[in-house]
Amino acid sequence: MPSTPSLQQLEDRDAFVARHIGPGDAEIASMLKTLGHASLDALTDAIVPAKIRSTAPLALPAAMTEVDALAKIRALADKNEVFKSFIGQGYYGTHMPNVILRNILENPAWYTAYTPYQAEISQGRMEALINFQTMCADLTGMEIANASLLDEGTAAAEAMTLAKRSAKSKSNVFLVAGDTHPQTIEVVQTRAEPLDITVQVVRSTDEFHVALEKGDYFGVLVQYPASSGWIEEWSQDADMIHSHGALFVVATDLLALTVLKSPGEMGADIVIGNSQRFGVPFGFGGPHAAYMACRDAYKRNLAGRLIGVSVDTEGNKAYRLTLQTREQHIRREKATSNICTAQVLLAVLASMYAVYHGPEGLTRIATRVARLTAILAAGLKTFGIDAVHATAFDTLCVNAADAQAVLARAKEARINLRVRNNGSLCVSLDETTTRDDIETLWRVFGATAENLPSIEALDANAPSLIPEALRRTSKFLTHPVFNTHHSEHELLRYMRSLADKDLAMDRTMIPLGSCTMKLNATAEMIPVTWPEFANIHPLAPADQTRGYEALIAGLEAMLVECTGYDAVSLQPNSGAQGEYAGLLAIRAYHASRGDTQRDICLIPESAHGTNPASAQLCGMRVVVVACDKNGNVDVDDLRVKAEKHKDQLAAIMITYPSTHGVFEESVVEICEIVHANGGQVYTDGANMNALVGVAKPGKWGSDVSHLNLHKTFCIPHGGGGPGVGPCAVRDHLAPFLPKAAAADPFKTEGVGQGALVSAATYGSASILPISWMYITLMGAAGLRKATQVALLNANYVAKRLAPHYKTLYTGRNGLVAHECILDLRPIKDETGISAEDVAKRLIDFGFHAPTLSFPVAGTLMVEPTESESQYELDRFIDAMIQIRDEIRMVERGELDSEDNPLKHAPHTAMQVATGDWNHAYSRELAVFPLQSLKQQKYWPPVARVDNVFGDKNVFCSCIPVDAFKEEDEPEAFSEPMAV
Repeated sequence: MPSTPSLQQLEDRDAFVARHIGPGDAEIASMLKTLGHASLDALTDAIVPAKIRSTAPLALPAAMTEVDALAKIRALADKNEVFKSFIGQGYYGTHMPNVILRNILENPAWYTAYTPYQAEISQGRMEALINFQTMCADLTGMEIANASLLDEGTAAAEAMTLAKRSAKSKSNVFLVAGDTHPQTIEVVQTRAEPLDITVQVVRSTDEFHVALEKGDYFGVLVQYPASSGWIEEWSQDADMIHSHGALFVVATDLLALTVLKSPGEMGADIVIGNSQRFGVPFGFGGPHAAYMACRDAYKRNLAGRLIGVSVDTEGNKAYRLTLQTREQHIRREKATSNICTAQVLLAVLASMYAVYHGPEGLTRIATRVARLTAILAAGLKTFGIDAVHATAFDTLCVNAADAQAVLARAKEARINLRVRNNGSLCVSLDETTTRDDIETLWRVFGATAENLPSIEALDANAPSLIPEALRRTSKFLTHPVFNTHHSEHELLRYMRSLADKDLAMDRTMIPLGSCTMKLNATAEMIPVTWPEFANIHPLAPADQTRGYEALIAGLEAMLVECTGYDAVSLQPNSGAQGEYAGLLAIRAYHASRGDTQRDICLIPESAHGTNPASAQLCGMRVVVVACDKNGNVDVDDLRVKAEKHKDQLAAIMITYPSTHGVFEESVVEICEIVHANGGQVYTDGANMNALVGVAKPGKWGSDVSHLNLHKTFCIPHGGGGPGVGPCAVRDHLAPFLPKAAAADPFKTEGVGQGALVSAATYGSASILPISWMYITLMGAAGLRKATQVALLNANYVAKRLAPHYKTLYTGRNGLVAHECILDLRPIKDETGISAEDVAKRLIDFGFHAPTLSFPVAGTLMVEPTESESQYELDRFIDAMIQIRDEIRMVERGELDSEDNPLKHAPHTAMQVATGDWNHAYSRELAVFPLQSLKQQKYWPPVARVDNVFGDKNVFCSCIPVDAFKEEDEPEAFSEPMAV
């Protein structure tokens, strides 16, 4: 008789580890047998060099059940105090419509999608992003807007560098109005310093206008409405700025622009801001989708991604990422920015908020906020408190004689106000403000029961605080998409229709190399929407954020243990920002030692494109290090270049395991060479999924890494963001990690040797619970096993596909790390079938393509991750083998070299179901190449998209409805930048 399992064995079945790791024990044994290894430990020893291999287990607790982990994080959440925040400063209360909350933010069809590089399977999210671009362009009055940026501060920094490149003025000064949001000023100053740009911040209005007249600047930044609330007509100032050959940059508020004159109508050249108040919670600072809009003349230098409209092979309209050569990681050391991550999921949320409310609904919300602000000001005036400024949209600044008493009463009422450096108090109202809130604010400022104003009476006679000349008269959001889906039922169906067009991880494996598309478990996601995390303002007092403090400290400690470094900053809100923070820390470290001449950054030719872009932004000069025939860093070339530049050497940037997907044997030697010549070692943490629990970069000689929490540590990609890119360093670099954001840029306390790289102190804080939950659920042993299975899965795919596709690079014992590069170049040479053809053909099998032509052109890089079962791996392998068989049919002449299913992939339902079939291959081969597809089939909404047409005819906003009429020809899009 079988023995009765022990209580421990029964309880272990509830552990999360087996639910995260795709293959069960039997599948793991089967795959190990295929590879010829007896155990996961034996396979690990065969792959990972002994010099770097960890011998001790991670000093982390054991795995927890989902129930226990959620209870533990609930206890942390309960330590936060959710006050009603009227702080403003770029962050405002808002109501996310429940239909959007449930069907986008909590829907894996949206949050597990990848960046839309494969256009045919990304039509839904790109339509949502087109809506976002149109929304931003319409409201700002500009000709084009991008598909989101990281936050308002970094958007302003990008606007500064765009102005520097585009302005006729030869000045090196960027002029900033002092009443710009403090965090924006600090981020701009951080970005400017390595680039030798002088940021001149002018506090008073009079001094600002004197500086404008002087004309010594290439760009000017103002906040509209100002950080303390006032609004101004900037048209004459814009004319003056332009007369000096400079560009006018406006940081603004999208909700305010529904009732205020647009910056475009006042002469702005570049407009930036944040879409947070379009339904996205505070989240202790993020993530929120910023944006940049500008004049058409600057579109090819516009930072961030652009969604454009093209046509497919059938002549149908189709969306795609347009002008991709603008992407900074493609430009490498010639880049003007290092942007790689956007905030797609947050941009989608904001765009749907606009779709749901429409122009009338948004205007109603904004008008109500403005009206309550006017009523609040009029009420304060009745008991002797005047607003500092005569104009306002949502923010009042007041000088209270008894400010401390006001703040004490505010705390008692569980209200947060903003305290400015000059002692004045600011109150910012928002969508969530109620009549009761207004009365409470009056009491906080000293009103009594006897003199409490009447809202109804004031509503009848309180003057508007928006001058007539600044009231919006131009129309916006006139496209039908913003005027159709105002009932929940209609919006629900619209969002579902978009999701159905796309492939995300809720449908299929996404085998992208270097991008680690792994399971983002539901239990990890649940705490994100808890009000105790979502509704905390980033400038809330410390005694209200004890839960966040504990969670952040805990996560930092977990990451320190996983990496072997000594300190971590969670501020960078993307991987590229983490790179930037790490290089800034290196730069500051050298400067602290008097080595300001150290500005050479060695970068292997195989490196991620953001590496040289980040180095350039930090004022470093890039020297490329060669790779050998196996794709490894050429140590001899490295030694020569390190010694040649030993007096100027600042750093080397390497990726480990390498970008080619192998564990290089020489990594310790590389570190020693660089250190011997005075440099620091930066290790890109993009491939940390192959290291956790197995090896620690901080222990083999690396000085700093950024980590991708949206890769290794389970924060979902969200269609191209949010991301989190913490910077981890050894002790000597810790003083130079990013500092905390100050409430006022003219204060000096809290300013350390580091710099602010993102607008909020903890970046995208509200999604940090996801990674905290992942590590807590997995425990020390689970994290190591996840890494080992990631190695197993990649090698299993490479082994099974070896008879059909050559793996370009292998490491020790002929094995790869967590990804493998399939070389299709010989196939193209022989048959004309390209890696892109294979990528598109995979869509017919219901798969997202692997990484196409990176890091080597003409290849596919596959990373299956530990989350995929052997069943799913075999499904992918079967598809790849069938595709290779089709290529062999081309080789044998059984399929035409041009008229074959690969060259015409993907195939839509419309193509095979209507009209004549004019191909030399059958309809069945086109869409059902495997019998299993008859049981479950993904139908792409468009055929192959024409990239060249899209770049020649740049069209980046909502498609006019009449463009879908059958008689319209593609030439209808020949007018560029139609808005």
